[in-house]
Amino acid sequence: MSRLSRSSALIVFASLVLAACASTPPPPPPPGGSGALRDWRGIVTSSDRDRYSRRDAAWSLALQQARRQPGSGDLHSLGELIEPDAAHAPVAPPPGDYRCRTVKLGSQGGEDGLGYVVYGWFACRIEATPNGLKFSKLTGSQRPSGLLFTENDRQMVMLGSMALASEPPANSYGQRPDRDLIAVLERIGDRRWRLVIPWPQAESNLDVIELVSA
Repeated sequence: MSRLSRSSALIVFASLVLAACASTPPPPPPPGGSGALRDWRGIVTSSDRDRYSRRDAAWSLALQQARRQPGSGDLHSLGELIEPDAAHAPVAPPPGDYRCRTVKLGSQGGEDGLGYVVYGWFACRIEATPNGLKFSKLTGSQRPSGLLFTENDRQMVMLGSMALASEPPANSYGQRPDRDLIAVLERIGDRRWRLVIPWPQAESNLDVIELVSA
């Protein structure tokens, strides 16, 4: 083969390689950390998006009712648990077992309902899954569970659903609108977190679930 023919062949080969590279999509970026889903906004329902956008209004109304109307339990002992701006960084809780209790603030029945209800302690869990951290309340008649998405260094957003009474654990976000919920996880102290659920489906105007490492 002459020098000119060899040069032409190399040019043709290089052109084919470049064309193949251009037509082959780049590999997807490696998943972050444990492979967690990142974009909760691509999953959230329109109803929960609205609840999330109005969470400050839920705090305001619920606390006004709690301080004005009679309730059940000791509201004054809760401290930072019911302070809207109590979040600390970093937020992510370690996987494991937790003690948890629910505080319901405000009343969907207006002035006729209880302003607050402070429940006793139950069992909860944070576990690592292929899609990220998952919260589950294990005991009690109302048992929310859902995946946690990092929002910033002080907050994670949970998309979940509610199991009632003797039902199996809830795992159906987006399939049963009457059980869907959105919550914000915040750390409020040493080994102490809270899940804030704005505008829950029933009873209160704001639910706060306190978590303490077991």
